[in-house]
Amino acid sequence: MSHDTTKKTKGLFWHQAVIALLLIYLFLPVMATLLLSLAKEWQSELVPHHYTLQWYVEIFTDVRFISAMGRSVLVSAITVIISLMIMVPAIFVIAVYLPKWEKLLQIAVLLPFAFPPVVTAIGLIKIYSSGPIAISGTIWILVGAYFILILPFSYQSIRNSLRTIHAKDLMEAAEILGAGKITAFVQVILPNILPGILISSLLSFSLIFGEFVYANLLVGGSFETIQIYLFNKMRTGGQTASAVVITYFILIFIISGFIIKLGRWKPKEYVASTIAKGGE
Repeated sequence: MSHDTTKKTKGLFWHQAVIALLLIYLFLPVMATLLLSLAKEWQSELVPHHYTLQWYVEIFTDVRFISAMGRSVLVSAITVIISLMIMVPAIFVIAVYLPKWEKLLQIAVLLPFAFPPVVTAIGLIKIYSSGPIAISGTIWILVGAYFILILPFSYQSIRNSLRTIHAKDLMEAAEILGAGKITAFVQVILPNILPGILISSLLSFSLIFGEFVYANLLVGGSFETIQIYLFNKMRTGGQTASAVVITYFILIFIISGFIIKLGRWKPKEYVASTIAKGGE
């Protein structure tokens, strides 16, 4: 018995050691960036000797920084909302009513990984730079590119959620008890896949918020996002750029915490009451 206990203790120790090393590997660059953003100057020392908030004051009093942050949040939010409005019903219809088309949809959503961002951006500029749909250089071409970029993340999270709740069985039960398709989808399916939708939104928002290539090539200086602002600041000084990065991390952390908290919400088992309303 003591031998088994010793083995379990050793196994637990190694598991904890691996997790600790992984956390150090992940957070060490962030901590170094934080120290640089607080350092008055940092050259050959292991850690800075003097600290200041000067670089944070500099960026938060810079109108360009506030505007760039607002533009990034705006583009990310618009893209995620449009993606959810289109992809959630589309994935639901294909998964429940048109399963033969699911393989084609899977191939389609994986296509963004097949094309390098630079090639895609140049192609979009050539297509939409003239003609009846001349949107090159505007926010909408950026939203369109990001919509395609986040398709794999939107699809996978939403599809897994539909499989988990057995959406087809829920819809059949709702229809048998008198609810219409739209009523059952809105009041039964959506609340049950809400955690998956929130995770999809978080992944998509984080990816778009930190994207640089599309933003730089498609809109450039005419619509300065936070990543373009950061790129420009890297030319002037490391401390200011580090302060921008840390601010970016904090914002993503706050948004992630908010979405994770929403994702813990457990939908009530109100299928019967919802169906009864649908049958009235």
